[in-house]
Amino acid sequence: MTPHGLSSTGAHPCAPATLDGSSPSIPPHVSSALLTVSPAASLPASRPAPLAAAERIHALDILRGLALFGMILVHFHQKMRLDAGGLEDLIGWGVYVLVEQKAWGTFAFLFGVGFAVLLRRLEARGAPVTRIYLRRLGTLALFGVVADVGFGFRILTAYAAWGLTLLVVRRWTTRTLLVAAALAAAAGPLAQAAGVPSPWMAGARPVLRQTVEAAAQHGTYAALLAARWRLFVADLPHGWTDLLPDTNLALFILGLLAVRSGVVDQPMRHVRLIAGWMTFGVVSWALSWLVLRNLPETGRPGLDQAVSAGFGLVQDQWLCLAYIGAVLLLLAYRPVWTARLAPVGQAGRMALTNYMVQAALLDLLASGYGLGLRLRPYLYAPAALVCFAVVAAASVAWLRRYRFGPLEWVWRTLTYAEPQPLRRAAVARNTVAAL
Repeated sequence: MTPHGLSSTGAHPCAPATLDGSSPSIPPHVSSALLTVSPAASLPASRPAPLAAAERIHALDILRGLALFGMILVHFHQKMRLDAGGLEDLIGWGVYVLVEQKAWGTFAFLFGVGFAVLLRRLEARGAPVTRIYLRRLGTLALFGVVADVGFGFRILTAYAAWGLTLLVVRRWTTRTLLVAAALAAAAGPLAQAAGVPSPWMAGARPVLRQTVEAAAQHGTYAALLAARWRLFVADLPHGWTDLLPDTNLALFILGLLAVRSGVVDQPMRHVRLIAGWMTFGVVSWALSWLVLRNLPETGRPGLDQAVSAGFGLVQDQWLCLAYIGAVLLLLAYRPVWTARLAPVGQAGRMALTNYMVQAALLDLLASGYGLGLRLRPYLYAPAALVCFAVVAAASVAWLRRYRFGPLEWVWRTLTYAEPQPLRRAAVARNTVAAL
C-alpha cells in the first residue's frame, strides 16, 4: 500500500559519507536521521545492485515495520476473533475503523515509494529499467501465489499486477498522475453506480469463498489448499470488470509522486504539503463514517454503495495518509525517534520475509487444520505486541550478520539476475579490497 518520485537529475539526493568516516556537510533542510550513505555507496558501480543498508531512507523502513504491526493486529481480529459484547466489542470496532484499511493503505503507498526509489537508482546507473522491474514484479507474483494459495493472504499478487501500470505512467506529469490516481480510486464505485455487477460476486466466486471458509474451519490442509487453488483460478481476470483499478493503484501513484516531489527525502521542506494531505486523510475518514454512511438510501443498491464509499474519492482509508505524514514529520523533527524505533525499522527492512512468516503462522494458528485458536478482543493488542516484538528481535539478530532478509535476498537475486552478497562480512572485505 507510498508517494515518491524522481529528482530532476535522477541522482540520490543525499551526500555520501567521506571515506575517512567523517560526516559531510548536509543541507540544513535534510534530516540526517532520514538520509545516510555508506562509504561503499560512493564507489563507482558498473552494474545495478540493491541499496546498501546505510543508503536506506530509514523512515520508510520504520513505516513498513509499523504497518507490519498493524497487519498483525488486523489479522488477529479477522481470523481469530471471538464475538464479544459491551465495551469489549468496541475494541474490534476500533481495529476495523482505525487500523484495518490503513495498514493495507500504508503498504500500498510504500510500494509506490519503493518503485520510485528503484527507478531513481536504476536510471542514475543507466541500467535497463524495464527488464529489471519486470523480473522484480514476476518474482513478487510468485511470492503472491504462495501467500494466496498456501496461506490465504491475497495482496501480493494484486501488487504485482497493478505494479505494471507504474512502468507505463512513470513519466506522466504530476497533474496527469493525480487525475489517474483519482480515476483509479473512483473506477469501482462508478461501475457500481452504473449498475455493473461486482466482479467479486460474479460466477462461482461466492460459492468458492464459502468452500474455502468451510475448509479453513473444519478441513485438512490438503482440502484447504485445493479450495484456495480453485478460488485463485476463479479470481483471475475473466472480463473487463476484473481489470478495473482500485485504491491500491491510487496509493501507488501517490507514493510515486511523494518521491518525485521530494516529500520522502526532505519532509521538512514540504511541511505544508504533508499537512495538507494529512488533513485530507482525516477529513475524508470523518466524512466517510459520520456523513456518507448515514445518508438516506436511494433505492438503487449500486448507487447507495458508491455514495457510501464517497465514489472512491472520500473514503476512510485515506486516514493512512495522516499516519504516514505524522511518522515522516516526527522522524524529521525529532531524529532521536529514528534510533528509538530502530528495531521497528529492522522489522520493516525484512517486510517481505516477515509478512510471509506471519501469514504462515497465523494460518496455522487460526485454521482448523492447525490449532484453531480464538482470541477475545481485549487480547488483540497484547498478543500483537508480543508477536511483533518477536518479529523485531529476530529481524535485528538476522540483520546483524546479513544484508537482507532471506526472502528479500531471493527477491533481489532474481530481480538482478545474479546472486547478491548476503553476508555482511563478505561485503566489508570486498569494500576494503576496492579501496
